[in-house]
Amino acid sequence: MARLYNDYSSYLKTRYGCKVYRIGLDAGFSCPGRCIYCNDNGSRSSYTDPGKSVRDQLSAGIRGLRQARAAEKFIAYFQAFTNTNAATAKLKKTYDSIIPFKEIVGLSIGTRPDCVDIDKLDLIASYKNRYDVWIEYGLQSIHDRTLKYIKRGHSFADFMKAYDETRARAIQVSVHVILGLPGETKDDIIQTARKLSEIKVDAVKIHLLHILKGSELEKMYHAGKVRILDQDEYTDLACDFLENLSEDIIIQRLTGEGRGDDHIAPAWALNKTGTINRIKETLVRRGSCQGFRA
Repeated sequence: MARLYNDYSSYLKTRYGCKVYRIGLDAGFSCPGRCIYCNDNGSRSSYTDPGKSVRDQLSAGIRGLRQARAAEKFIAYFQAFTNTNAATAKLKKTYDSIIPFKEIVGLSIGTRPDCVDIDKLDLIASYKNRYDVWIEYGLQSIHDRTLKYIKRGHSFADFMKAYDETRARAIQVSVHVILGLPGETKDDIIQTARKLSEIKVDAVKIHLLHILKGSELEKMYHAGKVRILDQDEYTDLACDFLENLSEDIIIQRLTGEGRGDDHIAPAWALNKTGTINRIKETLVRRGSCQGFRA
């Protein structure tokens, strides 16, 4: 086996000839609804200052990464909340904020499949002459019963409609999935991996279901209504998912955790490096890799 999985860092280094860093941004957007696992921070990175403009956030991010890691190239990642949840004219003004920064080589926009339309996708596609352009869709699962339970507010069919329109414009697509969602079995998770392989998404972010302070899920957790995976269970499911996912799909994330005091459980998730190492070790022990069963 040449590699255990198709990791994002290696992909970027091969493409650009150097390490490329993503700068998470909060552009002040909101979400049309809140999933049971979300809180007021909307997946915002801990270093992001929502009180600053997008340009100021980028300036600070570039300056800090240059000093700390001698970074040269960057991806502007509109990360917090739903970054197409506004009129197209406002979106253009927001996205245009990155243009003065010559060090930026990529534009990545995190959103939901029910918050895009043809005009917004055409706008996003218009940046392809300057940047590598990505849309990151929060899907989480292909199963409608799960999407309804976690209050996503859209169906898998809604995702497929948005996905087809996005691919028709040659915009690269990353899909977020969550392992450990209430009611989902190992077979459900494998079905999600195989479907994403079938439709040939460009990248996947794998998240762990974790409890955030202030979320609806926190109340359910304290009431004993939801169970969180232990580290061994998550490791095995992540490996099962990878084995059933096409080897061509880029893995942008293998696990996830809350920020600072927001994180309630599980405690082991805060050791991200440890979890990633466990996944690698388990793949080696199994004699498998990404795509082994795809």
